[in-house]
Amino acid sequence: MRHLAVELTRRPVGRGRRTDLLDAYAPGESTLISSPGGAILAHGEGARVPPAPGRDQLQTVAARATETLSDAVREGLPPMVVGALPFHPSGSPHLVVPQHITTDRPLRAWPGGPEDRVLDGLPTRHPVPAPRDYVESVAQAVWMMRAGDGLDKVVLARALELRGVEPDIPTLLRRLAAADPWAHVYAVDLPASSGAPRTFLGASPETLLRRVGDTVESLPLAGSARRSPDPVEDARRGAELLCSVKDRDEHAVVIHDIADNLAPLCSALEVPDGPELIRTRAMWHLATRIRGRLADRAITSLDLAAALHPTPAVCGRPRDRARDAIGELEPLDRGYYAGAVGWQDIAGDGEWIVAIRCGEVEGDTVRLWAGAGLVEASDPEGELAETTAKFGTLLSAIGLETGR
Repeated sequence: MRHLAVELTRRPVGRGRRTDLLDAYAPGESTLISSPGGAILAHGEGARVPPAPGRDQLQTVAARATETLSDAVREGLPPMVVGALPFHPSGSPHLVVPQHITTDRPLRAWPGGPEDRVLDGLPTRHPVPAPRDYVESVAQAVWMMRAGDGLDKVVLARALELRGVEPDIPTLLRRLAAADPWAHVYAVDLPASSGAPRTFLGASPETLLRRVGDTVESLPLAGSARRSPDPVEDARRGAELLCSVKDRDEHAVVIHDIADNLAPLCSALEVPDGPELIRTRAMWHLATRIRGRLADRAITSLDLAAALHPTPAVCGRPRDRARDAIGELEPLDRGYYAGAVGWQDIAGDGEWIVAIRCGEVEGDTVRLWAGAGLVEASDPEGELAETTAKFGTLLSAIGLETGR
């Protein structure tokens, strides 16, 4: 991470435990992003990238961020914006220039004691929509695709609200980092909507893009299978996913879309012939690492994010028709779920993470999100099971069992 005005401070935490950025993290005041290559803690708000007129906020976000950064640097602020991009283009990106930036090694966990709990009580669970209603929505989407409705793939999501107990966010982040050291663990401070701080957090396995100089890399995921605690069964599920025609077809749709959007911006583009298999604590995924060399170094990471987002992995294809279907079939506004979280520096370098395996915390309510990619061959009950498994990333870190 180059071009950073680094103010590296650490706070002692006692009990003989080593320190890291979580010791200085404060919900409601900080944004923390930890990737395998390092972590960033952005504290305070020195400037905010302003909204733009019109419905498509993403088309001009790169130019607005560059202008805001230039002004902020002249005022002595750090040369970086951090924040989140929404799923829908009419939503407002939340990007700020912080007052201070600290960088460090990625978050790592140490053994916790019984006092290290995320919740002090048992919350009530409220699925939105109800599981049966989600199954019916999936069946409706599959019918639309089979009927020749102009839809090749659509990603339908559902939410699970945990109400009544306020979580300890730093402990939750620590547990997410412990569960998967290769995940992108993030907590973005959002504007308060009802007086209580809002934090958008998660542990995503998927990199939308990383831009360093004139190189760009993307690691899209599409095609998933739930993991098993039994090693033999777990290996079988992974191998079955890698050979699945349905999942490989779903994955190919995503790869072709990203390659098609990157190609006009690159002088060279490397796309492997087939996917590889990667794993998180809860899921197996098909993944393909795409690399390119930019044709123009003036193209920033936010330019690239606007060109790629949302990919078919979180939306569908064709993009506009899939987005319309999501609006028809999902009962909730996604907000920043299935958007992107990340940072960009004054040189245009940056990293943007697909905002999945995530939730939003506001007071004593935690809203978790999970989605499933649907094609004509999708089974509604199977897609319900997939979203249930994906809730497991945050539910396990919170200390709760996965339910429906």
